Amino acid sequence: MSLKLEWVDEREGEAAAGESGWPALLTRLLEEAGASEGVTDGIVTLTLTDNEGIRELNRTYRGLDKATDVLSFPMREPGTEEIEILYGDDYETETIEIAFGDEQEADEAGDESPSTSGRIEELLGDIVISIPRMHEQAEEYGHSAERELGFLFVHGFLHLMGYDHGSEDEERTMFTKQEEILAKAGLTR
Repeated sequence: MSLKLEWVDEREGEAAAGESGWPALLTRLLEEAGASEGVTDGIVTLTLTDNEGIRELNRTYRGLDKATDVLSFPMREPGTEEIEILYGDDYETETIEIAFGDEQEADEAGDESPSTSGRIEELLGDIVISIPRMHEQAEEYGHSAERELGFLFVHGFLHLMGYDHGSEDEERTMFTKQEEILAKAGLTR
């Protein structure tokens, strides 16, 4: 298995011409960020939205009635234990990793079915980025849209991994890690 990026575009209209390279860029960043965290398997869902879409999510899930640049919704819970599954006539037990996946996709890809392999792909979480806000910030900071998109995506991924920036130490740790990942992908300021 590997890290996979699922892509959802909730914006109205067609993507801009400069966006055609984004899937490859974000896949590369996912691989770099995953490697930095020792994560080699899982699914990250990225949703591109507008300011109103992210504002609604921010209001619903964080109680903040304003647009923001990126939101993360991790599926991993720190300290979560594996679950014992009972199956068969004799109720034999098997410990498996808890995750989400699609048996049909695995069968079509020629992989073992999750039901026979005991392993299902883990949903790491969702990242939502406001593309209008991303463009505003890129202009404000004087760098490319790709650099800002990469920054927001890696920032969101690190939140999925449990990083935060509530204190100066946490912020320093998280932002240092972000810049290291972005530098490996050639997205420097």
